[in-house]
Amino acid sequence: MARSPSGESVVERVVRLLGAFERDVSALTVSDLARRADLPVATAHRLVGELVGAGLLERDADRRLRVGLRLWEIASHAPRTQGLREAALPFLENLQAATRQHTQLGVLDGTDVLFVERLSAPGSVVNLTRLGGRLPLHASSSGLVLLANAGSGLQERVLAEPLPRFTEHTPHEPERLRALLAGVRRDHHVVCRGYIHSDAMGIAVPVHAPAGEVVAALGVVVPHPSENPGQYVSGLWTAAHGITRALRGR
Repeated sequence: MARSPSGESVVERVVRLLGAFERDVSALTVSDLARRADLPVATAHRLVGELVGAGLLERDADRRLRVGLRLWEIASHAPRTQGLREAALPFLENLQAATRQHTQLGVLDGTDVLFVERLSAPGSVVNLTRLGGRLPLHASSSGLVLLANAGSGLQERVLAEPLPRFTEHTPHEPERLRALLAGVRRDHHVVCRGYIHSDAMGIAVPVHAPAGEVVAALGVVVPHPSENPGQYVSGLWTAAHGITRALRGR
């Protein structure tokens, strides 16, 4: 595989280019991409041309670059999420209809939770997550559910790293996080009041595969403060059990 003078492969450079598109940035110029990916403009221009030709990137009317439909098409076939999303969607829809707030499904990806499905409604509370977006495990309800059910190696890795804060309520002390994780394992759910946004509260439960392992987290984001966050937990458990049954049927 061809490598640059720095020893970096073409694939590594392409991954950096594609990774330059973040949650709040949907369109970039070649110069922006080169800067974000830390690549020479000439190199970025050449690689972008090939990516556009393959449909992995697209140009808009202003010649800015966007993620292409072909990339979305390829990603949608990921076996780890395809069957899970299909099994979960009816239960997410029922949950969203009952709560009239955000419902979302997240999976573990490194030290983040990656949201593979998200439904919303007009007038829902503020929610910083989006479909295909990610958050640190320690800061979100879905992330805490996944971290609590992960191996001790990943837990210690997260605890050893700096824990960034989104609000004054975001847990950032290792001992507090250890206590939170123990509570999630004990209660099989978590309530996060104002961890990501002061006006929002996240509530999440684990989703189990038929064999018993936790494969996802199912959550809702509702206004904070809420009179009774417990009212959402039973609905989440019912939906999570339904997803497990649907996975067994597949």
